[in-house]
Amino acid sequence: MNKFKAIIGGTGFKNLTGNFTPRTMATAYGSTTIYIGEDANDGLIFLPRHGANHTLPPHRINYRANIRALADLGVDKIIGIATVGSTNKNVPPGTVVNLSQFIDLTHGRPSTFFDGEDDQVAHADVTNPYCPVLRARLQAGAPAYELDPKPEGVYVCAEGPRLETAAEIRWIGHMGGDVVGMTGVPEAPLAREAGLCYASLALVVNWGAGIQGDHLDMEQMREMQNLVRDRVLRLARAVLLSQDKWDHCRCGTALLKP
Repeated sequence: MNKFKAIIGGTGFKNLTGNFTPRTMATAYGSTTIYIGEDANDGLIFLPRHGANHTLPPHRINYRANIRALADLGVDKIIGIATVGSTNKNVPPGTVVNLSQFIDLTHGRPSTFFDGEDDQVAHADVTNPYCPVLRARLQAGAPAYELDPKPEGVYVCAEGPRLETAAEIRWIGHMGGDVVGMTGVPEAPLAREAGLCYASLALVVNWGAGIQGDHLDMEQMREMQNLVRDRVLRLARAVLLSQDKWDHCRCGTALLKP
């Protein structure tokens, strides 16, 4: 089977340039719609995690269907793109972060393919939850697109859809979080369970609540996102469609079975 590569886009990342054909995929966890690239995008799949018209809030995204559909199609590498707020004064708006760790603050989301219903139990090793090979490729390729990602960063995943209080942002910063979003988990650990290489670029569009000012401005967030959005997408596409030989990683052998 030919291996596809995939970009999963979040808020503000609803489409890619070029020709893509929509396809609805049925899985054991429900259905999802993906977009299969043609012509120059041959071999690339785009999946808007919030739906084509951004109708799915973070807590209602069917993460299991998304990852299972990509795995069923033969995808082996995924780059997720996330829009986030900063909880670290050294990571200002406009920064792109090449994520290295996450902290999960979500609750109630179906978060595993191994829930015991089919008598299958396994544990995924997520010591390093993002593929080191993909992360290195993104970092090395970034200067060609006038990007300089922060090479490491801790993503804190909040439940949403509400934004955080100022007190929560202070707490997240104290626990070591650099950025906060609402969709990175369970997307990343599900990809690990499925044996797929997954990395994520986080685009910082605002300071977390209470760091500067007493309210958040969506228009300012959009303006900040527009500064680097297209370059981030071009970087992700170039890395995934590169014909260079890929180094070996352990993402496909991370399941520990009792």
